[in-house]
Amino acid sequence: MVMHKPRYSHEEFARRGGDLYESQIRAQVEAGNDGKVVAIDVETGQFEVGDDALTASDRLLAKCPDAQAWFVRIGRSALHRFGPMGPVRKRLPIPYLAEGFRQSHPRHSRA
Repeated sequence: MVMHKPRYSHEEFARRGGDLYESQIRAQVEAGNDGKVVAIDVETGQFEVGDDALTASDRLLAKCPDAQAWFVRIGRSALHRFGPMGPVRKRLPIPYLAEGFRQSHPRHSRA
């Protein structure tokens, strides 16, 4: 695998990718592709859509081997999400604290 050296600062890279997506690509890909990933070459404006970042990247690199790829998840504000995916659920008890476990494992029983 060839490693590409970045040709732009992080800020310039993000600005170019975001501008290309909003001004040229979004209208072409949004319908019927919600949740898919678009990989955009920030230099040429070429792009590819895939079910995930790896698929979109592979398709883009096949067309444009020297691409500086920027990724956007269509219809979302971020490519990846950190933290809980929904409402916080009631925490279940830790299994080894349950009475059944204590009874079957004397070492963990209350003395």
